Amino acid sequence: MKDPFFLPPIPWLSEYVQPFADYFSLPTLPLHIHEVLFSALVYSVIYYPISPWLSNLLAPEHYSKLPRKRRLNWDAHVVSMVQCLLINGLAIWVMFTDKELNQMDAEERVWGYSGASAFIQAFAAGYFLWDLIITSLNFDVFGIGTLAHAIAALLVYALGFRPFVNYYACVFILWELSTPFLNVHWFMDKLGMTGTRAQLYNGIALLFTFFSARLIYGTYSSVQVFRDIWFAINAHPSPAKLELSSTMAFANKDTTVPLWLGAAYLIANLTLNSLNFYWFFMMIRAVRKRFEPSKANGKNSDAAVDGPVTEVGVDLSSVASGVVKPTITGRRRKA
Repeated sequence: MKDPFFLPPIPWLSEYVQPFADYFSLPTLPLHIHEVLFSALVYSVIYYPISPWLSNLLAPEHYSKLPRKRRLNWDAHVVSMVQCLLINGLAIWVMFTDKELNQMDAEERVWGYSGASAFIQAFAAGYFLWDLIITSLNFDVFGIGTLAHAIAALLVYALGFRPFVNYYACVFILWELSTPFLNVHWFMDKLGMTGTRAQLYNGIALLFTFFSARLIYGTYSSVQVFRDIWFAINAHPSPAKLELSSTMAFANKDTTVPLWLGAAYLIANLTLNSLNFYWFFMMIRAVRKRFEPSKANGKNSDAAVDGPVTEVGVDLSSVASGVVKPTITGRRRKA
């Protein structure tokens, strides 16, 4: 499927990044660099001025009283909400309409290229480019962990422009299906809705989507990508596939998956899958704390303190291997 973005590649911009793409073996980057920058620009405008304006309009009694650090955190969650809704919708649309993507075999899933899937990668990379810039400019607010996450996520998405496991861009983006509920959970805490029936229903939806999208679908997809990459390490595409498949346009007889690349990707994916299981049980614990009566006085355990005992957030959205980082407690950003 061709790239569905409404703007074609910008010649001078593609030429400008071509030396960078050649040096780092990212041949499809010049075709999508305008989408990366467009995405970063859109998220920047949402972060400021749209989020402050909209938040002051809809929640003036809360937003206007926030100190600088919490206000920046709030604005980051607004961007996170827009991003996860947008990227999920686009990824699902591509998965249902891209016939080439759905017909890929193991070789094509590793070395193949779909313009639509690369479009998803570009928008995700643009988000993490924005994240890297905002985190760097506000390091005192977001900290080293969020900065490291932004760098790692951007690098992993950049690998997709080799192209490498282009097929799995949409697949692992769907780990983001739980992120809207994570953000709603965070906003409910900030709006004084901790322990309400609405938060209970949202918590149930959060746990259901997290379990379904990450633990079930995510684990199944990880086994599939493990298998595909394992057999591609130090191997090469078959001559027949190179000759007959239109999705192998950027592969050649010397194309391979070096050991370092396969190992790095598989280790990252395995780590994230393990964390998904850990985060799931931590979220169950966090949700329960809001609604279980206190043994001491029979009241909600959060009622005795000024704020929630625990807080489930999400630390920005996924990379091609599904990097999304829910956290329990939140002194720094959880968007």
